[in-house]
Amino acid sequence: MFLQSGYKSNRRLTGSLALVLALFGISAPLTGCSSGGASGTSPGQSADSVALSLSNATITVPAGGSIGRVTARVTRSNSSGSINLTVSGMPAGSMINYDQQPGTGNTGIIALNPGTAVEGTYSLTVQASDGVANTSATCSFVIGAGIAAKISTPITWSSTAPLISAVSDATHDLLAVKDPTVVYYNNAWSVYTTTVDTGGNYNMAYFNFPDWSNASAAKPYYMDQTPGFSGYHCAPEVFYFTPQNKWYLIFQSGQPQYSTTSDPTQPSTWSEPQNFFAAQPANVSNWIDFWVICDSVNCYLFFAGDNGILYRSQTSISSFPQGFGTPVIVMQAANQFDLFESDNVYNLKGLNQYLTIIEALGPTGNRYYRAFISSSLDGDLTPLDEANSWQYPYAGINNVSFASGVTPWTNDISHGEMLRDGYDETLTIDPANLQFLYQGVEPADSSVSYAFIPWQLGILTRSN
Repeated sequence: MFLQSGYKSNRRLTGSLALVLALFGISAPLTGCSSGGASGTSPGQSADSVALSLSNATITVPAGGSIGRVTARVTRSNSSGSINLTVSGMPAGSMINYDQQPGTGNTGIIALNPGTAVEGTYSLTVQASDGVANTSATCSFVIGAGIAAKISTPITWSSTAPLISAVSDATHDLLAVKDPTVVYYNNAWSVYTTTVDTGGNYNMAYFNFPDWSNASAAKPYYMDQTPGFSGYHCAPEVFYFTPQNKWYLIFQSGQPQYSTTSDPTQPSTWSEPQNFFAAQPANVSNWIDFWVICDSVNCYLFFAGDNGILYRSQTSISSFPQGFGTPVIVMQAANQFDLFESDNVYNLKGLNQYLTIIEALGPTGNRYYRAFISSSLDGDLTPLDEANSWQYPYAGINNVSFASGVTPWTNDISHGEMLRDGYDETLTIDPANLQFLYQGVEPADSSVSYAFIPWQLGILTRSN
């Protein structure tokens, strides 16, 4: 439960600021933040002292944004008592939750929610006390331009006609191209996709072209020509991993797998696929649509289950692609179709926030996207207002129109990827320039078994 700033509560100022900063997922080293230590003694006793440090000197969040966290670390000398943290200086309308008090330990976590507080910079003081010794540290809480200012909702989109369709040759009789991942690299678009042949068999293809006007003429490279890529491989994601100076292709092969290369425009050079996990984790009943994104410390592997559950696993950026831990449940919906598949997570440029979009099925069976916001990759997901339902989706037939001269060609806005602002592991998108490469299908062709739907690819551009 969050406590409204300005309301009286015995808990209002206990155990918070360091915890609050951690909630925002900011893990930079502490600089410019004052901290201190203090002691208390009684006659005949040695000094009892505690010192306090915070994980961040400045916590920046968007107005009306999601919750963030900060960590408070306590150093003790002759102190074994229970330590409580308290925070003062929170602006009116903001909220605090104490995820973890140090108690008899040495670490606390505070959750800060900007709530309805106005934009501005606020000086916060975190105090720590074991009942004898007291100490404090200060930080700045900056509430900047909100999510609503950058991604105002409800959103509307304009769609192109199909730009990429299945292309067959003598050995590949294809009926669908779907599940695209896309980067702009070396003055051209690189698009990796799933392909489906007339037998319902899945694999992948690569397209390269300088401009979207040339996309329909691009000749595909069929990925089953690359050693190790025959058989079932699909739902790709491509990015450049800066720490290792190499490209990664993430994809679904039953197991989540990866491959590497020095040049994504040369699809024959991808390395032999490798598994992320030795076996499917015991706590995961089903897993599809694998998605990797990294911050400066960790890499996270998100995936869906077609069962209303979104999962996340993580490893350190220095260990990637090894070391992914047991997956945890990020979100779970009572209706499996409300959190179905095609989970994408992006860093929002200039906002210190992350956008998660997930494909859902509406009451008519048509596919659409829901959106969520978080302040860190391991943080809580908050529904993006008026971009999270069938009636008001992030992207769906209820907020998509077709460009002038384009005949409406799909009622489904399905598995796709945002066009990124760059191509590295942070997966950054510009909230002021939103475009989405997606799969759609002619309504008359959508009633067949899923494996035989003739998906094509088009682009949405935000229109409001």
